[in-house]
Amino acid sequence: MRWGLLPSWVEDPKTFPLLINARGESVLDKPAFRNAMRRRRCLIPTDGFYEWQTGAASGPKQPYFVRAKRSEGAPPLAFAGLWETWTGPNGEELDTAAIVTTDANRILSAIHPRMPAFIAPADFDCWLDCDAVPAEEAAALIKPADDAQLEVYPISPAVNRVAKDSEALIAPLSAQTAAERVAPQQPPKPSKIKKSDDQPTLF
Repeated sequence: MRWGLLPSWVEDPKTFPLLINARGESVLDKPAFRNAMRRRRCLIPTDGFYEWQTGAASGPKQPYFVRAKRSEGAPPLAFAGLWETWTGPNGEELDTAAIVTTDANRILSAIHPRMPAFIAPADFDCWLDCDAVPAEEAAALIKPADDAQLEVYPISPAVNRVAKDSEALIAPLSAQTAAERVAPQQPPKPSKIKKSDDQPTLF
């Protein structure tokens, strides 16, 4: 699946923006998502995800890693997802998917107002069974994750560089270093201002 849902009714995909997220509050109504919500729900397994917290206006953004709390027998994380197959004029097919989002829970709300909607293992069958479970019933599963389910901690800003790819990227950053990164800073002199290397938010 390609990330960024492309509705089946789109005539020219080059003129339609890919929809990487579907707001849970509107998946039953929005034309781009309502058919997928009825017939093409999916799960997107994950070890965790990144989110960025903006500091002061002149300060950098602090990246965080969000994952399930590590404990023996902890269930896997699975994003609620929707998928579609777009068919072109020559019979070509493109499979795409989007993550369903919802309001952030208490521990994530200080970083970002939105978060992925997680489906609990006990509800996997309910979410996936589009034949037996109506979209309205499945939509009740779209809600913020339990605070006790997740852990969130600051990580190195190196995660924002494509050339970096190692396990060290999700190693916790010390609390002091993280605080220094988001603390207010004196604006630099105009002659020393560099172009921003901002990371766009996932939500």
